[in-house]
Amino acid sequence: MMQTIFWISLFIVFYTYAGYGIVLFVLVKLLRLFKKKPLMDPDYDFPTVTVIVAAYNEAYCIEDKIKNTLSLEYPSSKVKYIFVTDGSTDETPAIIAKYPAIQLMHKEGRSGKIVAVHRAMEEVDTQVAVFTDANTMLNSLALINICRHYQFPQVGAIAGEKRVQIDNSGDATAGEGFYWKYESKLKAWDSELYSVVGAAGELFSVKTDLYVPVEPDTILDDFMISMLIAEKGYRIIYEPDAYATESASANTKEELKRKIRIAAGGIQSFLRLTSLLNPFKLPILSFQYLSHRILRWTITPFLMVLSFVLNWVIVLYAEGDWKYQVLLALQTLFYGFALLGWAMQSRSIKIKVFFIPYYFCMMNFAVLAGIKRYLFSNQSVLWEKAKRK
Repeated sequence: MMQTIFWISLFIVFYTYAGYGIVLFVLVKLLRLFKKKPLMDPDYDFPTVTVIVAAYNEAYCIEDKIKNTLSLEYPSSKVKYIFVTDGSTDETPAIIAKYPAIQLMHKEGRSGKIVAVHRAMEEVDTQVAVFTDANTMLNSLALINICRHYQFPQVGAIAGEKRVQIDNSGDATAGEGFYWKYESKLKAWDSELYSVVGAAGELFSVKTDLYVPVEPDTILDDFMISMLIAEKGYRIIYEPDAYATESASANTKEELKRKIRIAAGGIQSFLRLTSLLNPFKLPILSFQYLSHRILRWTITPFLMVLSFVLNWVIVLYAEGDWKYQVLLALQTLFYGFALLGWAMQSRSIKIKVFFIPYYFCMMNFAVLAGIKRYLFSNQSVLWEKAKRK
């Protein structure tokens, strides 16, 4: 029984982080044999768009964001801009007010990002809304590359790509860049198979008439907004040629803070989107949601610990079985590399090969901490922003 539990645990851990990617790759290759990608209409009449930026005390970067936003290529008669700065106490509203092309929405008191976004959406009268964070810069063709997908009626939302700038500071945030490259590849395959499993707030878009206001205590508002559209049977398309660039977290502590919040939001989203686990309604989306999100947000971190502990017990009581000895050696080596990564980043030693296992372990620790935080109602809806490099 112990060995059976061990193998099941180890398989789920492997499937969550590597196996699902392999399965996706194979399924997409098979799909390409039987189905061609739809061709874009070069004469497509692009929809009207409102770009929405929710900014809280972003004076240090808001001018750069404004200039970047106003420089995006799109038919000028079809694009509007709304910046909402509720609760900001620095110069953010005053800086935005200098630009007449932007509609500034501001009120005193901080109620959280999603409440600010809902206020902005009440002003939107265009066919499409595009959301982007204040501290990210978009490529010039981002709006064009996003909105061209709306020529297909089954598309309800678009997820842009997040790109993390990595410097040579020699800390474990180098693992963040590697993680996002892998995530981007999974999203591309998810999208080709059927749909991306949620969008990230750095850059995403929705059809305005499909937008559903989520509860004001929602932690991962971007994920929930996009998945409620997917729940209606619409696809979320991934567009890597529309990308938002931001700096890596200032240090591992800041990245951990961000990951714990996301993990708490993941549990909340899981509890509020249980209908997506019904395989009879949207079978492919249910498979993607379970494989790409739910396993990561729920049982896999626990199974990592369980498989390591069981491996030790089995080796101690099943002497001579080389399979378990090899697996234990590999697990011990991996976690040893993670510990070395932790030790080296605290001393600014630049050996990045150790930062990836360290970042991986940190992510899974964040899930455990996030579950605890959510269950004990210690996660505020208000963002405590992670500092960036």
